[in-house]
Amino acid sequence: MSETDAQHRARLPGAVYDLAIRLGVNPDDNRSSVTLTQTGRMKRSLDDKSWMAFTAAQTISTHASEFDWLAKFAPFGLISARDALKNGVGRLDIMALGVIPINRANHTPALVRGELMRYLAELAWAPHAILRNTTLRWREDGPETLTVSAGADETASEVILSLDREGRIAGAYASDRPRSVAAQYLPTPWRGRFSEYHQRQNIWIPFAGEVAWEINGKSEAYWQGKIESWTIA
Repeated sequence: MSETDAQHRARLPGAVYDLAIRLGVNPDDNRSSVTLTQTGRMKRSLDDKSWMAFTAAQTISTHASEFDWLAKFAPFGLISARDALKNGVGRLDIMALGVIPINRANHTPALVRGELMRYLAELAWAPHAILRNTTLRWREDGPETLTVSAGADETASEVILSLDREGRIAGAYASDRPRSVAAQYLPTPWRGRFSEYHQRQNIWIPFAGEVAWEINGKSEAYWQGKIESWTIA
């Protein structure tokens, strides 16, 4: 059953509720899914000097910590990638021609933690989840900083959200996001940045983003993208 506005206010820290309202969320809006498309570029690994262009489509749940991102890479979209989290199960597959497996991540708590952190960071693209996803745990850490967490035990995940001068989400940071290194996952500082806010369906959404690992104190960007379309239903 959906919460009332009074229940939102009672459950959430005031700064978290205010963030959702500032981004344009109507407390009575119970729509459940964001759909967006992206263009951008990313690196296969941090050692690569070259970038691969991609187009992608993504859905993000506003009621549960779930998303599904499907990207196709140039040239001709022959290589595709699916990054997803559903019912607590993480998925990261690289395919050729849409059917031939190139790489498939094993289902581990580390994979789920990484996917949960992605979901938490991307609340900037699904601000309705700030009110609607009751599984999220929030903490105020200052006038321009909020911490959001999800999961439990081995999958417990936390992301720090920083706000810009307009009070919108400008960045996301995790000190220990699992990074795939050889045959294991290494906890590594990880950061996302958001910019170019525009209104769609009365909601403020950042239309540009960048993601980076922080290696030996240096920021190493590996993903840069632009939002081409955004809808909620």
